[in-house]
Amino acid sequence: MTVNETQIQCEPRTSVGSRSARRLRYDGRMVGCIQASEVGPHLDLHFDAKEFETARRKHVHLFDLVVGGTVHSAVVNALQWDALGDTLLHVEFRSVVRGVETESKVELQFIGVAAGVVQHTLNEVSIRCIPSLIPDAIMVRVEGLTEGTHIRAKDLVLPTGVTLATDPEAEVAVISGIKVAAEPVAEDETPA
Repeated sequence: MTVNETQIQCEPRTSVGSRSARRLRYDGRMVGCIQASEVGPHLDLHFDAKEFETARRKHVHLFDLVVGGTVHSAVVNALQWDALGDTLLHVEFRSVVRGVETESKVELQFIGVAAGVVQHTLNEVSIRCIPSLIPDAIMVRVEGLTEGTHIRAKDLVLPTGVTLATDPEAEVAVISGIKVAAEPVAEDETPA
């Protein structure tokens, strides 16, 4: 296994619903599911919450979920948080086949200081690569870019083994000018 993948022992969920999920979370378990696909049927499961959170902090993208001795290779498709965005409630996985390209959405991170205001049009792009090469984010360098500069998806520098699935002409960001409002000039007060 590479640093971008890990194995997690899981148990199938025998009962679903909010009461069952709350009980599992109280016991330190995370609830989730693997979406139905051509690879396999829908599967509800639970696993150690701390183990999953540690893997996410280490930027793991490819998970080998072991359920009853069967290994399901999957990537995170969606995370469901509580209303305040503080507590992770549910993890939805998407089955993948090792070594076979898959499409994933990856966050864009803008770095540097432009000579203007960077207006983001996109916050993420779709890419294609094998699951173990999914990047954590794609860096968009805006250092020194001037007003009127348009950044398109085709301008992004992608890691080796990663190709763009988003329309190459899609606008990622534009650098706009900084507008400064002139302070009103006070009229001279003359005594009457």
